[in-house]
Amino acid sequence: MTNKIRTSKKVAKKASKQLRSSKTSKIQKSVAASALRNRAKK
Repeated sequence: MTNKIRTSKKVAKKASKQLRSSKTSKIQKSVAASALRNRAKK
């Protein structure tokens, strides 16, 4: 069963910013990466 819920563009931008930040914890980066994996393909 696949996940049909996709990450919005707004959330994806925030997740990308978190991944690039050096102050972000390992757990926060993991959550951000998960959000980006659920982004709809173009």
